[in-house]
Amino acid sequence: MLKAENVSMRYFRKTGEANHFYAVREASLGLNAGEVAVLTGRSGSGKTTLLHMLSGLLTPTSGTVTLDGADLYGLKDGALSRLRNQRLSVIPQGRSAVDTLTVLENVLLPAQLAGKPGDRAAAERWLNTLGILALADARTGELSGGELRRMAIARALFQDAEVLLADEPTGDLDDANTALALSVLQSAAKERGKAVLIVSHDSEASRYADALYRMDGGTLERVE
Repeated sequence: MLKAENVSMRYFRKTGEANHFYAVREASLGLNAGEVAVLTGRSGSGKTTLLHMLSGLLTPTSGTVTLDGADLYGLKDGALSRLRNQRLSVIPQGRSAVDTLTVLENVLLPAQLAGKPGDRAAAERWLNTLGILALADARTGELSGGELRRMAIARALFQDAEVLLADEPTGDLDDANTALALSVLQSAAKERGKAVLIVSHDSEASRYADALYRMDGGTLERVE
């Protein structure tokens, strides 16, 4: 479904012995419907850079990223934005809440950006699944880091895209909510046919993997 072939990301710098460095070196990866891929590795190993290339956010220096054969980076900006809204859903590592909106309004935001009213009942079901329905009308400034993380997961699942790309989705979560988040993402693959990639430092995530990858120094390796 989503396929990266020999993608690399090279950055140039003005100082130092070398005038460039590779954040990602010729990585190839395929994400399939109904499967969970887990990518592990130390901080700075290139995991998030690879995820950004897979999601249409960062143009590779070389290589291709295709979704059902369509080259993401061959699309014009408008078409790529529509594709990302409709078919790719990202759970970012950093804070992604819009502080002027309530929790429920944040979850409904992808639909509104697409010019649709959004299914309030569906959004509330995802909030309930993630254990934060009672916070639906709260402002995001009232939430803890773990609650914000679960809100971001609920928003990505509400978007109902074919591909889910989750960057450290269990950051800020305790053990119980880590298990909840990972099981919900696994269910999205197994019960709803999504292609799921989980980028994580958490060793617990590996237990949910159909395919396990590791990055080290920008080099991607399939572990199992």
